[in-house]
Amino acid sequence: MHRFQTDCLDITRRHFLKDCGIGLGKVALASLLAEGTASQAATPVNPMLTKPGHFPGKAKAVIHLFMAGAPSHLDLFDPKPELTRMDGKPLPPSVTSGQRLAFIRADAAVMGPQFKFARHGQSGMEISEALPWLSKITDDICLIRSVHTDQFNHAPAQTFFQTGFAVPGRPSIGSWVTYGLGSTATDLPAFVVLSTGSGISGGSALWSSGFLPTSYNGVRFRNQGDPILNVSNPPGIRPGLQRDTIDLVGTMNRHRLAATGDPEITTRLANYELAFRLQSSAPELMDLRQESQATLDLYGCEPDKPSFARACLLARRMIERGVRFVNLFHEGWDAHSDVVGNHRNLCQATDQASAALVTDLKQRGLLDETLVIWGGEFGRTPMVESNAALGRARGRDHHPKAYSMWLAGGGIKPGMVHGATDDLGYNIIQDPVHVHDLQATLMHCLGLDHERLTFRSQGRDFRLTDVHGGVIKAILA
Repeated sequence: MHRFQTDCLDITRRHFLKDCGIGLGKVALASLLAEGTASQAATPVNPMLTKPGHFPGKAKAVIHLFMAGAPSHLDLFDPKPELTRMDGKPLPPSVTSGQRLAFIRADAAVMGPQFKFARHGQSGMEISEALPWLSKITDDICLIRSVHTDQFNHAPAQTFFQTGFAVPGRPSIGSWVTYGLGSTATDLPAFVVLSTGSGISGGSALWSSGFLPTSYNGVRFRNQGDPILNVSNPPGIRPGLQRDTIDLVGTMNRHRLAATGDPEITTRLANYELAFRLQSSAPELMDLRQESQATLDLYGCEPDKPSFARACLLARRMIERGVRFVNLFHEGWDAHSDVVGNHRNLCQATDQASAALVTDLKQRGLLDETLVIWGGEFGRTPMVESNAALGRARGRDHHPKAYSMWLAGGGIKPGMVHGATDDLGYNIIQDPVHVHDLQATLMHCLGLDHERLTFRSQGRDFRLTDVHGGVIKAILA
């Protein structure tokens, strides 16, 4: 111990510079570079300034209605008469071979579609009787029956859909979009998250900015009362005093930014200013009494009652005010038991408002520039799930190999069906669409090239679609 102390004391500044291979010149250069960085950072740039895309996009904004828990494509979107004929019989082993299933065996009996299907609109699109409102707008939507994913459990599949990766830590779609395009909203966040239903398996990772600057995080709004906690001033705090406080804190943050060049300080400055403006803009946004009774009736919405319908109407109001990306999560579709009762109730809660959103946007001339997406993280099995020990009967298990979603507006071709599954709704037989393909197409509609929109982290360039995925050109208008 004594010898170590002596050796340390014997080291001079000259020895340090020589042994570390630095030299005075390199120290001076590092100092100059640091001063330059700090000087540039001293003037913070608003990270949400509107930016041009890689090319002109037809969509300016996205409303993503994410049906967390995974709706059954077989009971809502993809009619399979063959399943009715095979009801109660096992699927051939050749069909189920190699399939990973969460809760049932591959030899479980088939369960036929639980709702009737009929053709609707000029397109003749077949839709389940459980979705009577969607059936009225089939000529405005594009139904994809050939989506597939890499994940077969909820949290990883939801995270995969929202971030392109199954493990939390990557930026979400909304974060990538606002990073690429900025925002036209001045008094509201660029990326807003709403949630209804019974919770979200993937949690806040689904709207996280990951390794992007935290400016691009989704901002979660509550569906009742103040949209953000503490947005209202406590008693005794007048606006003038708050403005002075924010200005003082901003001055200190700018001094710190000049000294360190930390980009997160820029985020902090922008967030303080946005929070101040939200105190007036948020209450106005949430006040649905400004809407006509006809509009409220269209959505099936009561102004002060939390519901999916209210959230859909709020999403439209956000888009009108320049919000770039709205994620609306509705949990509860995980029908391991009683798929009929589960889906009937959830369709009653969501169908009218989902269709109304498309209709309302179209009536206001906003649908062409707003991309609406509806769907979950995977599909459900053609085989029944019944487990007396778990109290389950007449349900369906997770199925990542094939499921359905619909899109509308924002550069998507309306009144068409894309892709197909086999007679059992088990495997895709035509035009498969991977989750990365959907992500690439969403970006394309906004004018972003999913291969060129990257961010360098941990020594390499990352993108939303990881290393594959392509635009689904057949569904573009």
